[in-house]
Amino acid sequence: MLRKFSAALASAGLLFGLAACGGSDAASDDTLTVGATSVPHAEVLNHVRDNLAGKAGIKLEVKEFSEYEQLNPALNDGQLDANYFQHRPYLEESNQKTGQKLVFVAGVHLEPLGVYSKKVKSLAELKNGATVSLPSDPSNEGRALKLLADNGLITLKDGVGQSATAKDVTENPKNIRFRPTEAASLPRQLGDVDASVINGNYALEARLNPAKDAIAIEKAEGNPYVNGLVVKAGREGDAQVKKLVELLQSAEVKKFIQDKYQGSVLPA
Repeated sequence: MLRKFSAALASAGLLFGLAACGGSDAASDDTLTVGATSVPHAEVLNHVRDNLAGKAGIKLEVKEFSEYEQLNPALNDGQLDANYFQHRPYLEESNQKTGQKLVFVAGVHLEPLGVYSKKVKSLAELKNGATVSLPSDPSNEGRALKLLADNGLITLKDGVGQSATAKDVTENPKNIRFRPTEAASLPRQLGDVDASVINGNYALEARLNPAKDAIAIEKAEGNPYVNGLVVKAGREGDAQVKKLVELLQSAEVKKFIQDKYQGSVLPA
């Protein structure tokens, strides 16, 4: 009997060891680990963690990243269970470039892209040969150029959509010089240019209020650049992920976004 009992213990220990080593995903301890840039994404997630997650049966861990280029690799490598920082066009571009298979699960909010300046109060005041900086990643560069075109500063080639680059500018009456810049650096370099097209999250981090400080801003209606939750392909149906989506799209989170950001961030 003792011999059988010892054998059973050994088998149980072996099974436990295999289970412990069986996977490297961030959620192996039942904690849902979500990576995000700090403003507004991590702030929204922290609100969910502190006020809603426990009641929904989710143990949520929020990891903040200062540079959003690190977030998709971290998710793909299993350091995260999900990330929350990007819109569909950026994700599609990232997947195509890297071969990663990440999936957009649900939209949460829109950060309107805005044009800011310390030198002029309108795009019409920009002088001939003015320098305008804009995000250097392809999806946001095209988005920035479209914003400038929508406000009459330039004209773009028909049909270029979100893939536009400076080469697609067909009319540039003020001979604007475009300076593609890493997105996180745009607010810090605002004083070095005549105007800058800045992502909403980085504008907020720099204490710029898109609703008040931008001299031109994106319209929300029909906007494809809604930020949302992203996971690795195959994890869309995880129960914890579904619960988090329900919370992020809840009336409570919508109210939090409206109250905290006062139009600078819009619930999807």
